[in-house]
Amino acid sequence: YRSDDFTVAMETVTAWAWGPLSFLTFLAFLRHHPARYVLQLIVSLGQLYGDVLYFATEARAGWTHSDPRPFYFWGYFVGLNGVWVLVPGLLLLDACHQLATAQRGHDRPRHKAH
Repeated sequence: YRSDDFTVAMETVTAWAWGPLSFLTFLAFLRHHPARYVLQLIVSLGQLYGDVLYFATEARAGWTHSDPRPFYFWGYFVGLNGVWVLVPGLLLLDACHQLATAQRGHDRPRHKAH
């Protein structure tokens, strides 16, 4: 039995960093904490980075760990794993939008009351 070093390293980061940070993000949203969108951005970006590494590693290996039949490759490997790209991608865009909106409001000139 031999484990893949990349997978072990990536899943260790997932278990010890992204998992707890995802839970913290969830709590931040429940409590309307001001850092909630920053946390959403960090977790989503980390997930996307892991996805890119996962797909790139598999592509470099010649897709040897996926079933070559079209239904399984496109439906299972690409389709189901694609959810792990789509959802964090949408959450990343949402976090960027929310943070840009907040920054725009902060940058707006203040009018003095007379």
